[in-house]
Amino acid sequence: MNIHEYQAKRLLGGFGAPIAEGVAVYSPEQAEEWAAKLPGPLYVVKSQIHAGGRGKGKFKELPEDAKGGVRLARSPEEVVAHAKEMLGNTLVTKQTGPEGKVVNRLYIEDGADIARELYLSILVDRTVGRPAFVVSTEGGMDIEAVAEETPEKILTLPIDPEAGVTEEDGKTLCDALELKDEARADGMALFPILYKAFMDKDMSLLEVNPLIVMEDGRLRVLDAKVSFDSNALFRHDDIRELRDETEEDAKEIEASKHDLAYVALDGNIGCMVNGAGLAMATMDIIKLYGAEPANFLDVGGGASKEKVTAAFKIITADPAVQGILVNIFGGIMRCDVIAEGVIAAVKEVGLKVPLVVRLEGTNVELGKKIIDESGLNVISADDLDDAAQKIVNAVKGA
Repeated sequence: MNIHEYQAKRLLGGFGAPIAEGVAVYSPEQAEEWAAKLPGPLYVVKSQIHAGGRGKGKFKELPEDAKGGVRLARSPEEVVAHAKEMLGNTLVTKQTGPEGKVVNRLYIEDGADIARELYLSILVDRTVGRPAFVVSTEGGMDIEAVAEETPEKILTLPIDPEAGVTEEDGKTLCDALELKDEARADGMALFPILYKAFMDKDMSLLEVNPLIVMEDGRLRVLDAKVSFDSNALFRHDDIRELRDETEEDAKEIEASKHDLAYVALDGNIGCMVNGAGLAMATMDIIKLYGAEPANFLDVGGGASKEKVTAAFKIITADPAVQGILVNIFGGIMRCDVIAEGVIAAVKEVGLKVPLVVRLEGTNVELGKKIIDESGLNVISADDLDDAAQKIVNAVKGA
């Protein structure tokens, strides 16, 4: 689960991280009211969407040369002018895709005199099975670009969960970020704070980009991106309340209600599979034969007829889907249950695109019989390779 920048900063500030004064607003009137209460004279007006690259983004409804989704203002009047332009318009960044995201809220905060921009994140390093800091002196840039162009400027430091951030760890991070004097002292205090927030709130990612050294030599969290482990949200009521469903795909929201693992993608072949590994293999072979999957959808090992029906309806709700591949290997999951769920869904929502079904495993013959006797226009497949070729050819009209 992701949250907005202003929510992330408020959360980190509660742990003691240094952040600027700021407020979220939903209208130009609120922007005018709150800008007058901030210290100034420099303000930053930031679009709040769940996507990076906001500063370099472009609004669909504004001229090409208009400013992006993060803007400086030098008076409350300029803050209001920016708010009027940004609110309600669609911001397109490299992470939103061409459709963009509508800006429904802004974050207005006090400006800062920046001397240096640094990069810092905490994530779970699966190569060592521990949380790890990733830091670089090249803040403000995409860490992927830094890794490609100047990998020597990135330090990855795993943290022992039992010991936490030790003094030696703090010194190593300070050295990597070239922190001195007040900034070094701030860093030694900040690193354990961020690590505690990461661990206490079951975060999967905490990214501060940039972490800045100000002209007065102090550190400040200038931007923050935080994601949480959804499997741990049951013990964080305060975090669940921060969820903004307007930033999520409607199909993914519906899938979560049925405990389905669903991720919308950009292709045109809908997939319904049981098991994450089989789902990945199914998507790969679709791409191998020259098409693109429209989703990742794992119905799980013990799905009910109702769950399968819900999954099928979610797939068919995607207007980009031009064909559907059902690929089930029945172990715990019975093929007859899958067949009944598919038939129930088709009868409820109709079938307007080609459907290829590959069943194997428990009760496979019964499952095939149910589908064969249903009267549905279904293309049967013998194995995964056969299924992928048939759905790709069907979509292409072969």
